[in-house]
Amino acid sequence: MATEIRNGKTTVYGKNGALKVEGVHLVNKNGEPVQLRGVSTHNVNSFPQFVNNDAIEFMADNWNMELYRYAMYTAFADGDAGYADGTDEHRAELEKMCIESVKKCAELGIYCMVDWHILFDYNPNMHKDMAIKFFANVSKALKDYDNVIYEICNEPNEDCTWEEIKSYAEEVIPVIRANDPDCVIVCGTPKWSQCVDEAADNPLEFDNVLYALHFYATTHKQWLRDKADYAMSKGCAIYVTEFGICDASGNGEIDYEETDRWFAYLDKHSISYSIWNLSNKDESSAMIAPTCDKVTGWTEDELSESGKWFVGRAK
Repeated sequence: MATEIRNGKTTVYGKNGALKVEGVHLVNKNGEPVQLRGVSTHNVNSFPQFVNNDAIEFMADNWNMELYRYAMYTAFADGDAGYADGTDEHRAELEKMCIESVKKCAELGIYCMVDWHILFDYNPNMHKDMAIKFFANVSKALKDYDNVIYEICNEPNEDCTWEEIKSYAEEVIPVIRANDPDCVIVCGTPKWSQCVDEAADNPLEFDNVLYALHFYATTHKQWLRDKADYAMSKGCAIYVTEFGICDASGNGEIDYEETDRWFAYLDKHSISYSIWNLSNKDESSAMIAPTCDKVTGWTEDELSESGKWFVGRAK
């Protein structure tokens, strides 16, 4: 149970309570559609300094952050180590960091998304055994926390099919549900979580499941919203667990006009979202300016253009 009243005010959790999926909507304890405003970390292996309680509290209090996405890369192609290709000690550290993040969010009365962030390991089945290990451990530790949402495979890509993703999900979801029968789960979709239409034609047979849709405004236009429309017409609920206002590389030019179109669409359909990313990496999608080394308490001039846009939208 998360905090319902904080500093004399009702928290986002206090208003909404434990979430569930009904039809095409994420809904609150009263069955009303919920649209959560989230911030995603960058890879917690590479930017662990931004995974700290002060930062989470600052964003909740100053950026109107309602969900914190703990994005844990699972494997790398360049010699770094994620959860799947790291040591047992490293895995334990990542699990501890994850659990502490969820508990801090509960203390603040906000939600936390636990993201098994596949990318370089483009097919979730490549490290399915490690996913089962991670989610078994974490969901057991967090079984009494109903402010947590599990994202079981961030961005399947390359030639990974929906049938392969669905097979993976059918093994991983029961592992989580054994500890937390009613939790909300988000499943990634093919081609970097763009093909929600393919998932809609052969959906998962579980309750409280949403499908991930990722967009970067400079790259992804009406054609991707058309896919979302199709998925919802088939009864599938969508969660934009990651978006950017630049191009799909996480860099390049920002397209404010297309971003406005996307947010009119998300608002119309009460679709929740998380911006990518909380870091000071020298790229357009990073929210903190690359010249700023602070890990909390950022002023406006210490934010990137993406960061200024996101924070400005909360005012």
